[in-house]
Amino acid sequence: MPVYNEKDTIREIVKRVEAVSIRKEIIITDDCSTDGTRNILKEMEREYTAHLESDPNNRVRFLYHDKNMGKGAALRTGFSNIATESTVVVVQDADLEYDPNDYEALLKPIADGYADVVYGSRFKGPGRAFMFWHMVANKLLTLLTNILYNTILTDMETCYKMFRSDVIRGVNLRANRFDFEPEITAKILKQKLKVYEVPIHYYGRDYAEGKKIGLKDAFEAVFALIKYRFKD
Repeated sequence: MPVYNEKDTIREIVKRVEAVSIRKEIIITDDCSTDGTRNILKEMEREYTAHLESDPNNRVRFLYHDKNMGKGAALRTGFSNIATESTVVVVQDADLEYDPNDYEALLKPIADGYADVVYGSRFKGPGRAFMFWHMVANKLLTLLTNILYNTILTDMETCYKMFRSDVIRGVNLRANRFDFEPEITAKILKQKLKVYEVPIHYYGRDYAEGKKIGLKDAFEAVFALIKYRFKD
């Protein structure tokens, strides 16, 4: 769970992840938040340390960046700290746009042996009807992905990407920002891994509500998709 300036949602999203009845480790990486999020995380860390044995389904770890490096860098930090016994990893944003109750749907194709990686598609499931141009950008980036990598994804930019742990351990990631999404997609597709999509719920927020990804990130995603098609 990469975190940057999410003081209004961090406690609630961790609570929702914990409530999912799957045994898991929650790795939270604070990317040098400046809005008070880090203070909340430090307080949460003290609370969890005091009650380590109270919840056998949830182990929570807190990691901190000394400077802001971006979502991709926060994810790399989290991936490098995955427990050796971990079998499956999922990316969870620290806002409330994505519903952890979808974990079981994401997990099923992997547990059944059909998939190495599962993407949760916002365009196949119920979601808020708004931000037309943001939707257009997402669909164009996904179309470019499908053309370059001969696939049929509907939502390349989704946060909900679930991997077998050995898959994510074997990928050399470089992205520091939101270009993590096209980079990881390019690299798993080039490995010819079995990728499935499932519908997910999506409770989008707009920029006034704290959304961070912007037009610059779309151009960086295009560059990353093209670059990783032929390199690395």
